[in-house]
Amino acid sequence: MSEYAIVKTGGKQYRVSPGDLVRVETLPGEEGDIVILEEVLMTSLDGVIAFGEPILNNSKVTATIISSGKGKKITVFKYKAKTRYRRKNGHRQPYTDLKITEIS
Repeated sequence: MSEYAIVKTGGKQYRVSPGDLVRVETLPGEEGDIVILEEVLMTSLDGVIAFGEPILNNSKVTATIISSGKGKKITVFKYKAKTRYRRKNGHRQPYTDLKITEIS
């Protein structure tokens, strides 16, 4: 079996393995900084599966920040018929790319 974990960051859950590249909600830090994700919900190490209730206390996932930026622009358009109400906005979601280095 492979080594993996399910972590929670930015209100979302991700299944990660060592060596994976993951795009998550923006995290503080510069390129090359090490980030420790401590909200681990589940791990599978050497075929032994451990579940948290809701998180595992002695588990952590170590990752390195590869890059940060803004995602592709989306258009937010509000419209109400027959009232001349139109609003057009754009949004670019900030993100951080992480490279998972270790699960412990």
